[in-house]
Amino acid sequence: MKLTTLVLLVGACLLGNQAGAAPVPADFASRVPLEVSGNGPWYRVQLPIDVLFAARHGDLRDLRIFNAEGEALPYSLRTGAASAKQVRSEVQARIFPLRGTAGSAAGDNLKIVRSTTGTILEITPNAPAQDQPQVLRGWLLETGSGDLPLDRLQLDWTADGDGFQRLRIEASDDLEHWRSLGEGQLARLDFNGQRIEQNDIALPGQTARYLRLWWESPEQAAQLVGATLSGSRSSTGPIPMLWSEPLAAKADSNGDFSWSLPLALPVERVRVPLQQDNTLAPVVISGRHDGNVQWTPLARGVLYRLPGQGGEIAQEELELPGNTLGQLRLQVDSRGGGLGGSTAHLSVGVRATELVFLARGGAPYELAVGNDAISDGSLPLTTLVPGYEPKRLAGMGEARLKGTLQAPVTQTMAKEAKADTNWKRYGLWALLLAGVGLLGLMALSLLRSNRQAG
Repeated sequence: MKLTTLVLLVGACLLGNQAGAAPVPADFASRVPLEVSGNGPWYRVQLPIDVLFAARHGDLRDLRIFNAEGEALPYSLRTGAASAKQVRSEVQARIFPLRGTAGSAAGDNLKIVRSTTGTILEITPNAPAQDQPQVLRGWLLETGSGDLPLDRLQLDWTADGDGFQRLRIEASDDLEHWRSLGEGQLARLDFNGQRIEQNDIALPGQTARYLRLWWESPEQAAQLVGATLSGSRSSTGPIPMLWSEPLAAKADSNGDFSWSLPLALPVERVRVPLQQDNTLAPVVISGRHDGNVQWTPLARGVLYRLPGQGGEIAQEELELPGNTLGQLRLQVDSRGGGLGGSTAHLSVGVRATELVFLARGGAPYELAVGNDAISDGSLPLTTLVPGYEPKRLAGMGEARLKGTLQAPVTQTMAKEAKADTNWKRYGLWALLLAGVGLLGLMALSLLRSNRQAG
C-alpha cells in the first residue's frame, strides 16, 4: 500500500510540474528583441507579416513577450477583426462637370460659387479664348459633410468608345488647397463575347469634402451619370494592410497555379505581378483552409499590363472576402494568352495585428513565437489596461522589432530539449500505469483472502 501511494504521489508531482511550468524563451522557435520608446508602462508594437508566418497558429496563441529576466509579460492582441467595430457607410456625391481647354491643368479658369455652409451652388468656366474650344476635362464631387474616411469610389459612366480611362484624383476641404490621392483607372472592354468592366477606384481612406477627378488619358473626360463614395468609420482609424513577399507557385497539368501558405490567415487581397508587357488575363481566384476541403471561388477579375496614352496601365491586385485560407489557386483563361510566363508569383495581403504589452522588469524585452504545445496567453485589452478607452492608445509608448526573427537554439539543442520533454512524459505515464497495476494486484489479493476466509 505504501509503495502504491508513493508511486501515485510521484506521478502527481511530475504531472503538476509539467502542467504548471511557465514558458521560457528557449521554448520558442523564433525570437527577436524589441526596442521601446515613448511613455510606458504600456507599449504597442505592430507585428510584421514575418511574425505571422513564424507562428504555429493563425490566432497567434503561441506568442509571448519576455523581459531580460526571462519572465513572460502580460499582453493583448488587437487584430483587424477585433480592434474596433467597423461601420460601413455610402454617400451619393453631387457631381459637377469641369470644362477647360485641352492640355489645361485641373481647376484653371474656373469660377466656383458656394453657400455660407460650403455647399457648391454653381461652377462656371471663365470666358475662354476664341481659338481655344472648351472640352469636358473632369468632374468635381461634393461628398457631403466630409467626415467619412473614403476608401472606394464607384462611378456610373459612359464614353464614346470602349477602352481604358486614366484619371488623377485630388481631395480638398475648401476648394483652394488640394492634395493628391493618386491615380485611378476605369475600363470597359469586349473580350471574346464577354463584357469586362472596371467601375470602382480604391481610395486611401482619407476624409475630404470635395474630390476632383481630372482625366489624363484620354483628355476628354467620360460622362458621369452618378458617383457613390463609401468608407468605414472606426474608433481606432484605418487598419494598415501587410503584404508578404512574392510566393512561388506550383503549376499542375491543367495550367492552374496553387500556393500553400505557412499557416492559414485571413487574406483580404492578393497581388500577382505580371512580368511581360501587353498582358491581359481573365482569372479566377479560389481558396480553402487546407487540402481536405473543396476549392471555393473567391474572386473573378482581369489582370493586365498594357500601354496607355499617358503611360503604362496595370491591374495586378484582386480583393478577397477575408476568409481564413491556407491554400490559394489561380485559374487563368487561356484565351487571353496567359500570364506571360511558365510560372506565377503571388503576394497575400492581411490586416495588421497590433500587440500591447505591460512592461515590467529589465530591458531589453523580447518577442518569442513558435510553440506547438502552448495555449493562448493574451488578455482582453480592457483587462490589461484598467479603464481602457480607444483614445488611450495614442498616448502609449511604441515598440518595434530590432532585427529579424532568429532561432534561439541549434537543432541539436532543440532535439535534446524535445527528448527531455518526451522522457518526462513517458516516465509520467509509466509511473501512473505502474500505480494502477499495483492497485489491481492489491484488489485481487484482497479478493482471494476473502474467499479463503469464507
